[in-house]
Amino acid sequence: MLVALLFTACSVEPDPINYGADACHFCRMTIVDNQHAAQIVTAKGKNYKYDAIECMVHDLNNWDRPEAAQILVADYTTPGVLSDAIKASYLISKEIPSPMGAYLSAFSDKGKRDETHNSLGGDKLTWEEVKTRLNKKTIAKN
Repeated sequence: MLVALLFTACSVEPDPINYGADACHFCRMTIVDNQHAAQIVTAKGKNYKYDAIECMVHDLNNWDRPEAAQILVADYTTPGVLSDAIKASYLISKEIPSPMGAYLSAFSDKGKRDETHNSLGGDKLTWEEVKTRLNKKTIAKN
């Protein structure tokens, strides 16, 4: 019984986000938007929840905790469903506000991202491009 408890206590799985109650680990705002939330799960099973992808990216800039085993983002077209941030496709569009004002949305399906881009416009990005763009904005503000 104790062994089973130890294995479940160290699960490297995301926690469900309790929208309207959980707070963003980075900015402390209440997480309410299930189309823009994000989560990091460390190799030791600790979960860090975010109200926006941009909060998670900014937190990763100064990451001094155990290695991230999973970096997850909400799928814009499937609200509340988290997908792999590194494999996701991204869109920055002024037509889709995000909680922290970066207008950044993630899509697990690149085709759906492209459809949304075709109807709303904006910039299509990869994970690496998202990190670069958000880091440039952070540097410009300092």
